[in-house]
Amino acid sequence: MSEEMFTINNLWILLGAILVFSMHPGFALVETGLCRAKNSVNILAKNMITVAIGLLTYSIIGFSLMYPGESWTLGKVLGFSGFGISSPEGISGAIAYNGGKYGYWTDFIFQGMFAATCVTIVSGAVAERIKFGAYLIFAVIYASLAYTIIGSWGWGGGWLSSIGFYDLAGSTFVHSVGGWAALMGAMLLGPRIGKYVNGHSKAMPGSNLGFATLGVFLLWFGWFGFNGASVFSADPVMVAYVFTTTSLSAAAGLVAAMLASWAVQKKPDLSMMLNGCLAGLVGITAGADCVSIPSSCIIGIVSGVVVVFSVYFFDRIRIDDPVGALSVHLVCGVWGTLAVGIFSPDHALLPQVIGVVAVAAASLSSSFIIFYAIKKTIGLRVSKNEELKGLDISEHAMEAYNGFQIFINE
Repeated sequence: MSEEMFTINNLWILLGAILVFSMHPGFALVETGLCRAKNSVNILAKNMITVAIGLLTYSIIGFSLMYPGESWTLGKVLGFSGFGISSPEGISGAIAYNGGKYGYWTDFIFQGMFAATCVTIVSGAVAERIKFGAYLIFAVIYASLAYTIIGSWGWGGGWLSSIGFYDLAGSTFVHSVGGWAALMGAMLLGPRIGKYVNGHSKAMPGSNLGFATLGVFLLWFGWFGFNGASVFSADPVMVAYVFTTTSLSAAAGLVAAMLASWAVQKKPDLSMMLNGCLAGLVGITAGADCVSIPSSCIIGIVSGVVVVFSVYFFDRIRIDDPVGALSVHLVCGVWGTLAVGIFSPDHALLPQVIGVVAVAAASLSSSFIIFYAIKKTIGLRVSKNEELKGLDISEHAMEAYNGFQIFINE
């Protein structure tokens, strides 16, 4: 690898890290826009602190757990190369690192940006009723241990990678890992007050669909780095190809969700369109570099249709998910992972199925232990009065829209 290509690769991956970072304001806007105004400060605070938690825990323990190198202690299931982060001396941490493709610090900061994304998915599904402190404890433990250990099975050279499991940028290791935990959190918390009354589901409209739409645009924008920089090189042909499959799947998902919601609800639902776009992005994330152009469109179409009916399904079984995170990240994450085995000529379906099942078992069990322990100690959910008042006042003693909607006496 030449010094020129080493420099170019590093610059592109670092730009990718910036793009992934831009997804966090996207998540914050989507969540805030699809939830009620009285909980906006709480949602913004959770999204903001999650980025800090992800980066700090990843630097202390996560990076070494996820990428243990040769330091495996339990087969290819658990490895740990030591606390903290420290680049090898001289060129060993630069052009001699990982075959000369990119340097140590580039590797860390790009992967670190992913770490918080997984937990942010959980934030959406448990919104409007979880205690802020309870969420913080969960985020620290899940980001530092569960996400990283499960990720090491594939991206860190663990047992899943050895059987041929493939996930380019995280349909499983980011979206499904976050999605399974989101499912467990939503189940243990229960629905929001007033969501299900006399056997019927009541709509709880979001406060700002403009925010939500802008958030989806930001997420789509950031996904170019999420998928494109996961190629881990600045190969102009492959990066452009990944950009293309990513965008086509997003577009197909958006259109498919619009048509599906139009057919069912007799009107095109903007919130379904937004989630259809995100569903297409999640669906293509595992195989953006290894499926054909027509296949990327099919993956997006299936994602867009599935996400609509998945939202209805979770509502029917009374699992309250304010932003549709379960349908977007969990259901379409699983679909995107399986799609690699269905559409890619270079990968088989059986390893993908094994990966889905193993990650589901690990994510559900670990998130259950964390959430249940919190529930039995400090408690997961705010009181009824606090929930009705809104988490902005009860948890933070401030309002997002001061003077517009007044929840306290001035």
